[in-house]
Amino acid sequence: MERLDPRARSDIYGRRINRAPSPWRARSVPYLSIMAGSLVPVLLMADLMPLTPSFGFLLLLGWRMVRPGLLPQWAGAPLGAFDDLVSGQPFGSAILLWSLAMIAIELIETRFPWRGFWQDWFTAGTMAVAYWLAALMLSGASLTPEMVAVALPQALFSVLLYPILARMVASLDRFRLKRARTID
Repeated sequence: MERLDPRARSDIYGRRINRAPSPWRARSVPYLSIMAGSLVPVLLMADLMPLTPSFGFLLLLGWRMVRPGLLPQWAGAPLGAFDDLVSGQPFGSAILLWSLAMIAIELIETRFPWRGFWQDWFTAGTMAVAYWLAALMLSGASLTPEMVAVALPQALFSVLLYPILARMVASLDRFRLKRARTID
């Protein structure tokens, strides 16, 4: 039976043990997914307003709730600036609202560290409806009952969509932390 040289053995197994995820993928997936989510309502635009809720904001909530310490507190400002640039909202509205949402989530996590799925869904739904209403008021359009009635399905859709987006964020997180493959 042929024995392997110890250096050759460590070379064979050393490439497969202690592999770390790609640093680029680990850092960029949350930000790129939120930015891609901000582009979705632009693609599905009706005559005057988007048909879908702000997927970027919902993904921000999802990343913050599924992986609490991943996004820094200040991440709402640059991501909100990107959303403002692509959504057509007055510049600064998403910066303000996303930053306030990040602060509010931090306060909720400090107060209730034992959160569960239902509390996360309630928090995200409440924040999504508050964001929808604040964005509607900051848009500069005249708020008529007809305008609110037409935009109301967006708010309802965003509340119902959170569990699906939280699952998507969890799968993106698994992809983000997947170990880099080596070529043997």
